[in-house]
Amino acid sequence: MAMAPTVKVILGSIAFAIFWVLAVFPAVPFLPIGRTAGSLLGAMLMVLFQVITPDQAYAAIDLPILGLLFGTMVVSVYLERADMFKYLGKLLSWRTKGPKDLLCRICLISAVCSALFTNDTSCVVLTEFVLKIARQQNLPPHPFLIALASSANIGSSATPIGNPQNLVIAVQSRITFGRFLFGIFPAMLVGVCVNALILLCMYWKLLSVRKDEEDASTEVVGEDDVISHRFSPATLSHLTSLNSQELNGYTNHVEPTLRNRGNLAESNSIQSSPNLNGQIDNRGYFSESEIQNVPNAGFESIRNSDASKEIGISESIPSKRSSSADKVEYDSFMSLGFSKKWKRTLWKACVYLVTIGMLISLLMGLNMSWTAITAALALVVLDFKDARPCLEKVSYSLLIFFCGMFITVDGFNKTGIPSAVWEFMEPYAKIDHIGGTAILAAVILVLSNLASNVPTVLLLGARVAASAAAISPASEKKAWLVLAWVSTVAGNLSLLGSAANLIVCEQARRAQHYGYNLSFWSHLKFGVPSTLIVTAIGLILISG
Repeated sequence: MAMAPTVKVILGSIAFAIFWVLAVFPAVPFLPIGRTAGSLLGAMLMVLFQVITPDQAYAAIDLPILGLLFGTMVVSVYLERADMFKYLGKLLSWRTKGPKDLLCRICLISAVCSALFTNDTSCVVLTEFVLKIARQQNLPPHPFLIALASSANIGSSATPIGNPQNLVIAVQSRITFGRFLFGIFPAMLVGVCVNALILLCMYWKLLSVRKDEEDASTEVVGEDDVISHRFSPATLSHLTSLNSQELNGYTNHVEPTLRNRGNLAESNSIQSSPNLNGQIDNRGYFSESEIQNVPNAGFESIRNSDASKEIGISESIPSKRSSSADKVEYDSFMSLGFSKKWKRTLWKACVYLVTIGMLISLLMGLNMSWTAITAALALVVLDFKDARPCLEKVSYSLLIFFCGMFITVDGFNKTGIPSAVWEFMEPYAKIDHIGGTAILAAVILVLSNLASNVPTVLLLGARVAASAAAISPASEKKAWLVLAWVSTVAGNLSLLGSAANLIVCEQARRAQHYGYNLSFWSHLKFGVPSTLIVTAIGLILISG
């Protein structure tokens, strides 16, 4: 492609540079507007500077990628509601045999979770679990946080839905889900094991001893607290809101039952139950465990308020002296609880079945975007309630970021600069020999850390594929897989190399009672050797 006119090259470069600065450093002092606004600003400048026309800007937006990203995010929200990530948290702490076993377990679970639910999602939901387990066992959190982020990046390389750049590669290359998985999975598996081994070697002494006695006096976290934490609304919430009709119906059913129990004062009995009016008035929602505990709490308050009666569980159950109407009321109340429990169990089973069906459909080679959207809508229908609370948890800012990035990168491509650079590099980056593969990997590695991995894939993808296609169709597929592998693992090089790293860092810093700062240099000390070794091993397996 020939270079565009000089004015267009300069203006297009300025627009792309502004986008790049705000994408890599979203909180720069002179313009702290964030990544999403930065991508839109870059896209707008490309149109205002007449680097591309408005019609070309709209055409640059890749709807299949946005559809696939939206569908997978909705499925992840419903899996979170179905306690999938709570079970993963339990698996982290289940019968651990020490710090080294815990670190290896974090690496494996984080990798598998990232391959199925994206690396960003796994880091959002697992970071606080890891912090609490480390605190519970009185361990330094640093090695475990690095294990979580680095394994999430490596694991996400195995599937097209593991991370955003793989979504782009899968759609542009038309490689099926199954061929993508089987092409990279061996490299991913070996990479996760090697990454865990590097972590063990680097932090062996730190993992062999507990914290100092001064730190050991810190309050130890209970087992229930490890698996029952709740995420803030900005991430993923473990709280299931009830609408006002459900709350009113629930209270109207409970209060008459309580009022008919003995000769107690109505107001005192009800107000003494912290799981009833207090939570309805102050929070407006129940968690699942609280809903199941309301009957016990109500009868417990009645039992404690009558000192003349015998203390025991028998007082909370209708005796022979109770009226028949009272017994019917109690039985219907208990059956309502069992009914809700079985309904939720059935709903969770449906969520898991739909997710498994989506993965099977992807492996069968069906259209990835429409498969993910179909699975998302199936879960919305099966939920049988207003989907707005779940859809509000979708990261629409990420979708908008992608729209702006597509337009900005397309405008930069039209300046001719990327083509000119690639024409210079192409003779040395042939995929059919080891030296060319190494040079290509080095270029991808550097660009992924300078310009971020998704823009790198958008800039290089078509050019690398076209160069490899001139050799053979098999080389073209191998080139796409190399691009996916290197651009993903490159995120482990530095703390700024991947959004997953930043998510773990920010979640760890903001975690209530468990705040921990993961520094740039401490991550770089591990990231450089791990990235180079894991990347090289993966290239050997993919190219072989």
